[in-house]
This record gives sequence, structure tokens and C-alpha cells, in this order.
Amino acid sequence: METSLGTVFWSEVAGTGFLTLLGCGVVANVALARTKGLGGGFLMVNFGWGLAVFAGVYVAFRSGAHINPAVTLGLLANDAGVYAPGVDITFASTLVYLGSELLGAFLGAVVAWLAYRQHFDDTDDPAPKLGVFSTGPAIRSYAWNTITEIIGTFVLVFVVILFGRTPTGL
Repeated sequence: METSLGTVFWSEVAGTGFLTLLGCGVVANVALARTKGLGGGFLMVNFGWGLAVFAGVYVAFRSGAHINPAVTLGLLANDAGVYAPGVDITFASTLVYLGSELLGAFLGAVVAWLAYRQHFDDTDDPAPKLGVFSTGPAIRSYAWNTITEIIGTFVLVFVVILFGRTPTGL
């Protein structure tokens, strides 16, 4: 069964959007002033991001649920042949995946910002505001920080590729 690039586009926009909205939303809830979750901690953020990934994958199932350019590029580099059942790896399909993931992430971040706009306005410290949308190392060391990002990205893509090869095609 072939999946159209239009289906891929909207599936990845929605899945990546939900991932970003829910992930940034949990960080905003823990980090910004006068939220109910203020100070909820690292475990709450991790659990929230885990649910955000689950929701994003569930929403984007029709496209293979890449919801991350690292997954798309990892499948491309792995010479998988297809991005998802019925979606051949081509220049056009690669652009559709990458473009839709970028758009979905942007839209999800905008909606998270809108949802917490009053809390952003009420937070004086710029660090938690930035932390809603990005992370920074506790110890700044460009070489080691790069190595840890490579390790984390490798593990993510490796596990995703292996799950795709299971009998269930998870």
C-alpha cells in the first residue's frame, strides 16, 4: 500500500507538532513563574517528554512516525530503501519529511508559547524561558558536549531502526 507524500507531510507536521507542544509544555509548566507545576523537577520533565514522544509517534503513524530529522537522516544513511511502508526514499520524500518536521516543530513551539504566554511574561529570569525550547550543558565543553550529542542521537536512531525490523514493525 503506497502512502502519498501529502499524507506523509501532514502526518509528520501533526506528530512533530504534538511532540514539541507537549514536550515544551511540560518544561514550561515546571520552569516558568506561577505555574501549577513550578519546581516539579527533572523526573516530571522526563516523564512528560516520554509521553510527548508517545503521543507524537501515535499521531504520525501513517508516515512511519519519524518526528525527528535525525531519524529521517539515519534511515537515509542506513540505505533502508523505504522511509515507511509505501514511501520510497527519494530526494522529494526526504525534503517532505525534513520540511514537515521543521514546520511541525515550529508550530508546536508557537502553540506552547501561546499556552504559557502569561507565564513567560511573568518570568523575569531569561534562563527558564530559553530552557523551555532548548537545553544547555551543565558543564560547557564543546568537544565532550558534541560527543554526548552524537552518542544520544546514535542510540535514538539505532533503536528506531531496530524497532522497524521487529516482526510487528513497531
